Amino acid sequence: MYSLWLSWKHLVHKPSQLVLNLVLLALSTGLIAGVLLFDQMITDRLDRNLAGIDLVIGAKGSPLQLILSGMYHLDTPTGNISLESVRPFMRPGHPLIQRAVPLSLGDSYQGYRIVGTDTAFLAMYGLTIGQGQLADAPMDVLAGANVAKALGLVVGQTFQSVHGLDDNPDLTHEDSHPFRVVGILEPSGTVADQLLLTPLESVWMVHDHGHAEEVTGGLPEQDQRQITTLLIQYRVRNHLTLNLPRNINENTELMAASPAMEMNRLYALMGAGTDLLGILAWIILGVSGLSIFVSLYSSLQARRYELALMRVMGSSPGGLFRLIIQEGFLLALAGGMLGIILAHVGVWLSGQFLEDAWHYSFDTWVFLPAEGWLFLAVLAFGVLAALIPAWQARKVDIGETLVD
Repeated sequence: MYSLWLSWKHLVHKPSQLVLNLVLLALSTGLIAGVLLFDQMITDRLDRNLAGIDLVIGAKGSPLQLILSGMYHLDTPTGNISLESVRPFMRPGHPLIQRAVPLSLGDSYQGYRIVGTDTAFLAMYGLTIGQGQLADAPMDVLAGANVAKALGLVVGQTFQSVHGLDDNPDLTHEDSHPFRVVGILEPSGTVADQLLLTPLESVWMVHDHGHAEEVTGGLPEQDQRQITTLLIQYRVRNHLTLNLPRNINENTELMAASPAMEMNRLYALMGAGTDLLGILAWIILGVSGLSIFVSLYSSLQARRYELALMRVMGSSPGGLFRLIIQEGFLLALAGGMLGIILAHVGVWLSGQFLEDAWHYSFDTWVFLPAEGWLFLAVLAFGVLAALIPAWQARKVDIGETLVD
């Protein structure tokens, strides 16, 4: 214990060198840990919202935009499609399709999206009602847990929607029927937590596309009725479902996109940036290891007389070796801990920004197993950087040093 204290006293004797080494170690460790955490934070949130969805159908445009808008509600829709064009996919007893959930987007309330859909949406995401009841009548709303908390919504409260997905009071539908909160969903950890769910008829009524009493079985019969997206879960997976997206894209005015395929492309794009940051961080870690080696080696030359005196006073060659190794270890320990703390703080700040922009909640204080391995790697760097100076300390010649 005394030797650890002595090693630390040697380190703080040169504060400028200590700070430089700590900054380099903390920066490299923080960058690597930050990349790991941020990548995990984003992919975990995106994967959690896949909800077993096999296909997304919408207006032609960018497939990734269709996925981000229809499933994750992070982008503007590619456009609207006629309900009549997707009726075949919504047919009960379809041999390939287990569940087809229509979505109608375009309005919001205080920045949170209003989604016209049906009760199949609840089943798709495994949602349960915490307060109130099901939104089964036009202009009824089921509020996601995060929305209700952020806006202070309670059962029975009414509000007017805003046209578009931005919080612009000038675009409020002042002449339409107000929406009424009839229920609040239990937290689910999915995108539904930040949505306001309402029957499809509500969206059509607000935009003057007809009245609820004109629909049959929850679906309107008039061709001009439109939705934005259709989310599909397959009943079976075979060559027919494999060819279904291509058949839709080539033979209809619709566009079909596979969430798994598009998200893999997105991860590949994200991976290129994170890989570059990771390489940069490992380079900085290597530089920090070199800095530790240089500082310990140069310090050794200045402390040869002191180390020789320690030998005279009873310290063994192994004791001097251990003393220098401990200095490298303590530097790595302090720098590694500081870097991981900085990484979590940085990711937490990023999570706050993304939460404000996307209304998503992120788990930023979860420690990954990879961080443990990273911390061990940093400690190993510190010990390796101290090996040569420690070996030189072990070989200090008492007589020659004291005579000089």
